[in-house]
Formats: sequence, C-alpha cells, structure tokens
Amino acid sequence: MANGTAQAAQEPARHFNQVRCAATCLLVLIVLVCLAVLITWPVLNWKKFVYTLENGSVQNFNLTNNHLNATVDFVLRAYNPNLRISVYYDYIESRVTYKDQTLAFNTIDPFFQPHWNVSRVESKLVAQNLALLPSTYRDLMVEKLSGEIEVDVHFKSVIRFKVGIWKSNHRTLRIACSSVRLPFSWYKHFEKRPCEVEL
Repeated sequence: MANGTAQAAQEPARHFNQVRCAATCLLVLIVLVCLAVLITWPVLNWKKFVYTLENGSVQNFNLTNNHLNATVDFVLRAYNPNLRISVYYDYIESRVTYKDQTLAFNTIDPFFQPHWNVSRVESKLVAQNLALLPSTYRDLMVEKLSGEIEVDVHFKSVIRFKVGIWKSNHRTLRIACSSVRLPFSWYKHFEKRPCEVEL
C-alpha cells in the first residue's frame, strides 16, 4: 500500500515537471521571437540612403596629342536617415567617365557612418597621360572652351549594416551621379547633383 501511495505522489510531480518544462520552452521561444523582431524590424523598415555630389572641379586640365592629364576633385554627401541602422563602408572605389570612357579612377579610405548622420566624402582622381579615343579628344577640346565638362561619377562600395550588436553580411552599393558639370576651378559655381542608388 505504501508503494501505491509513492507512485501516486510521483505522478503529479512528473506532470508538474513536464508542464514547467513546456512553459519554460514557450517563454524562451517568445523571448527569441521578440529579439528577432527587434533586430529585423529596423532593417526591414529602413529608409533609403541619400547621396548628393556637393562640390567638384577639374584642375590641371591638359589635352595633348589625344592624351589627357587632369585632376578631378569632388565631395560626396552621404545622408543616413535611419534611426537604428549604421553602415560600414569597407571598400569604396570612385570613377569618372566621359561618354563611356573612364577618365580617372581611385579608391577612398573605408569609414563608418553612424545612424541618422551626414558624412562628407572627399575624393581626388588623377588622369595621367590617359590615351583618349579621337572622338572623345575632340569633344573634350570643345567642352574645354566652355569652361566646364560634363561627366558621370560612379561609386562602388562594399558595405555592411549594423543594428545594435548585429552586423549584416557584405553587400554591394552602387551610386551613379549623371550629367555632372565640373568647372575648371573650385571658385566657380558647382551645381549640386543628386545621385541614384542601387543596393
């Protein structure tokens, strides 16, 4: 009889342990889902980054025998409107093209952009004894007389997003600033140019 009483006492204890284990697992699952939502919600509701060429010019512009020597300077304004998303720009390359011919290319130092921030990125690209297509050479000669040239400026960057302590995998960001009028001096007026973004 004592044996039957012990078995009867173990039954409610075993049942209570199973309920407690199930409740703990459910609570852990709810906490994990809440954490996942807190991390992914800002990422899924992110606002687009805004890039604008704020300033630019061409220095030391020289055309001789279908070859170009020039220095192109510009400032890119990068605006991150997100309240919780920061960005690591791990690699950035910039390129200036004129009618599909690359005139100059350079890389920019990596940097970190905090959330809700405006960063300005300065870049200097040098074309040194660059061979030009005959048609490009003629068109640049004509534009030189006007005091400015119209080019396209491209950026390609490898970035990572950061939300709290979580960091995303690398992604490729492409920025294209089309029909940029570059004067031959910093002192001349530069018309700000919004850029298109592909992520």
